[in-house]
Amino acid sequence: PYGIPLNYVYREGCICFHSATEGHKVQNLQQNKQASFTVVGATRTLPRKFSTLYESAIAFGPVIQVEGEQKLAILEEMVSKYCPGYREQGASYIAHDSGRTCVFALRIEQLSGKAHR
Repeated sequence: PYGIPLNYVYREGCICFHSATEGHKVQNLQQNKQASFTVVGATRTLPRKFSTLYESAIAFGPVIQVEGEQKLAILEEMVSKYCPGYREQGASYIAHDSGRTCVFALRIEQLSGKAHR
């Protein structure tokens, strides 16, 4: 088991994320294509009640490496999501660094969530 915080975009039934071309995450995905992805939304502790308000979801499915035009499109979506005021600079960054970047997509086969609001 291995968990890592990631920036991501949701696209066509997949959770897409980027990575360096090597490292522990990439090695794990090369050895086992099945993965899980967890998101924790808004949380707030309720100290007097010894409880927490929360929302969370977990997805399971196979991960594939994305290449070509689809890879570039996903990177552009990430710029739009995380740096919306810098799309032009983001396009330049993608053009310069996309060869040193991997993009992966987890195809959601199972999804569950829970919340205490």
